[in-house]
Amino acid sequence: MGANTSSPSHRFSLKDLCSRKPLTPGFESDISPYKVSPLVVEMKKNNQWKSRFNALKDTNKLLVIEFTAKWCGPCKSLEPKLEELAAKYTDVEFVKIDVDVLKSVWKEYNLHALPTVVFMKRGQEVDRVVGLKLDEIEGKFHKYAYSS
Repeated sequence: MGANTSSPSHRFSLKDLCSRKPLTPGFESDISPYKVSPLVVEMKKNNQWKSRFNALKDTNKLLVIEFTAKWCGPCKSLEPKLEELAAKYTDVEFVKIDVDVLKSVWKEYNLHALPTVVFMKRGQEVDRVVGLKLDEIEGKFHKYAYSS
């Protein structure tokens, strides 16, 4: 027997695959890696971000900003770890910003790579981790979460 091949009538063209609908309504959103937990708030509008930032800048609460994009593979890998940390550090505020949605915030923080996690207290950046460095990110939580 030769290679396992199918006849042309049994093959899908790219056009066929692209035009297929999901089996159940809302299927794409159910499996999306960017579905945000109740512990991580995704900022979708600039005024939403500014309001959240202003509400926290006069408190001693740690603000953790995850800069991400839907097309970023390492960002998808970081997502479960940040959700785990959000569940562990309940006194920390977690915010997610898609750089393609809020480009102005991406530029404001002078970012050049994804993922980037920025740690802020009292409206000031205290640290950042660029890249998928899970141990380093967790270390920053230990350092800043409960410090004054």
